[in-house]
Amino acid sequence: THEWEKQAFDYWKSTSTNQLLFAITQGGMYEALRKESADYLTQFDFSGFAIGGVSVGEPIHLMHEMLEMGASHLPENKPRYAMGIGLPENLDVAIHAGVDMFDCVLPTRLARHGQVFLPHGRENIKKAEYKYDQNPLDDTCSCYTCKNFSRAYLRHLFVSKELLSHTLLSIHNISYLIKYVDRIRNQVENEGIS
Repeated sequence: THEWEKQAFDYWKSTSTNQLLFAITQGGMYEALRKESADYLTQFDFSGFAIGGVSVGEPIHLMHEMLEMGASHLPENKPRYAMGIGLPENLDVAIHAGVDMFDCVLPTRLARHGQVFLPHGRENIKKAEYKYDQNPLDDTCSCYTCKNFSRAYLRHLFVSKELLSHTLLSIHNISYLIKYVDRIRNQVENEGIS
């Protein structure tokens, strides 16, 4: 992996491009290997650094440990990116560990299975209790889905296998995560929480 990343770095430096190149630190669930990976890769002037190989089925406490430890070995003056992190509880840990960026298919994958993020946790729109519920998914949310569609209608779309349900639930989930991260950002900026 390191040899390939060094070759990619050398090629990237030899081109006149304005594209960014991030190194991906690895090491599984082994702190010594993750430190070794970070120590090797941070000697090169990559645009930023990613924490790879987490959120791949390991116990949640171990993922959180690897996120925190992985970020601690990366330069503070470069963007830090956690690959495959998409649940609110994992974003919270990563942000407080110093991670700047994330990406994940989870918000849309969960939506395709009828699951939505709500302030009290995840819910499944298939629940019978939503059959006649005229409330929005979340009455504190201003996303397109919550402003225009009831739980009953979203449930109807989903149980009818109407693909529009996937889109509408995805819009809500992504909006929820953006607002979630914004709240953490405001806490960090206003209260100095690290």
